[in-house]
Amino acid sequence: MSTKAGKLINFKIHRGTKEIGGSCVEVWTENTRILLDFGMPLLEKNGNAFDFNKYKALNVDELVKQSILPDVLGLYNDTDKLIDGVIISHPHQDHYGLSNFINKNVKHFLGEATHIIIKLNNLFTSREINIENVTFFEKGKPFSIGDFLITPYWADHSAFDAYSFLVEAHGKSIFYSGDFRSHGRKAKAFEWFIKNAPLNVDYLLLEGTTIGRESKTFKTEAKIEDELTEVFKQPGKINLVFASGQNIDRIVSVYRACIRTNKVLVMDVYVATILKELSRFAKIPHPSQAFENVKVMFTYFTGKRLADHGNEKFLYQFKKYKITKDEIAKQADKIVMLIRPSMQKDLENIDGIDGGNLIYSMWEGYLSKPDTNKFIDYLTNRKFTIYKIHTSGHADTETLKKMVEAIKPKNIVPIHTFSGNEYKNIFSTPIIELNDGETMNMADRDTKL
Repeated sequence: MSTKAGKLINFKIHRGTKEIGGSCVEVWTENTRILLDFGMPLLEKNGNAFDFNKYKALNVDELVKQSILPDVLGLYNDTDKLIDGVIISHPHQDHYGLSNFINKNVKHFLGEATHIIIKLNNLFTSREINIENVTFFEKGKPFSIGDFLITPYWADHSAFDAYSFLVEAHGKSIFYSGDFRSHGRKAKAFEWFIKNAPLNVDYLLLEGTTIGRESKTFKTEAKIEDELTEVFKQPGKINLVFASGQNIDRIVSVYRACIRTNKVLVMDVYVATILKELSRFAKIPHPSQAFENVKVMFTYFTGKRLADHGNEKFLYQFKKYKITKDEIAKQADKIVMLIRPSMQKDLENIDGIDGGNLIYSMWEGYLSKPDTNKFIDYLTNRKFTIYKIHTSGHADTETLKKMVEAIKPKNIVPIHTFSGNEYKNIFSTPIIELNDGETMNMADRDTKL
């Protein structure tokens, strides 16, 4: 194919055409190359949960050979020409979790809150993903990387600080949806997008996490709040909520249900720190004078990790809002506590909570994880009643259709999905199914290479 010098533009999905998670899209011209996300896979090729510990002894070349790391020129080792930039859409590991392998001189572009969350994960967990060469972007404000003009669009998602991106160069355009929905507490962000979407883009890379599952409209976070409220109203019971500490929408729903039922919301130092730091960007409940019913329990493993690494200051900042295990036991029927499996040792030392409620508020797929199973069995043995109260962090079919109708793309490319072959049954727009590693040439005429 012949092209004018400097006008060639291509993209390649390194991972995500046939799976959910591990997202990585390379876009390049003859002068500039960028990546959209650099995520860790969620699943092995055999369908089992991905466990990076199996590969941690391998070097970069070996990881590339085994397709754990995508084969991207100038991304890992020192070369004369490094890749020009990596753009991170949001702080979920399946979108940034392999970033530690990237050459430290490569520039990263991400939201400031996303960077804060990634750094806090390094402090509180065994993850060590250091992204230091950073430039922060803001929603709606275009920025340039070489030939590319990138516009971030704020997205409603279960992750805080999530974005979609319009990528433009040489009169061609790609819209990368990232992960999004329209039924969360940032639903107005999606409503705004529908009215202000970029029109007639050449390629819409559209996430389809929920395609292939039961087609239905998902519950809103407001509905989740109502369901939590009804459970919390039950007399004489402690309520434990098993939810992600980074699902801020869900924590807000839990907090609002606590207000409606006159409960005390208890969290550990990890969640408290996340909420405190993110309160700089939005009105979020966190341990402070402004939220009197929010308390902090100092848990064993989190406290030990902070102390072992000389980070006790993260404990001390919540001293005024500390609640002890004895205090929880004495008023168990007034307590709603955010919990996770690592807190089992702490729950074992709280008397008088048997027969309480456990609200499981995460994707049901995580129930197959051994540590989750063990934890729920432990609480079942303590006669806890299990409730599943959750809604997806991803778009339902009707929301996907609304994005397509708003953008009116010339082509749709399935990504972040197991069911790319079903897109043609949902959308009238031409569907281009790619394979991982397949190049789409966008110059002069579109060609798969």
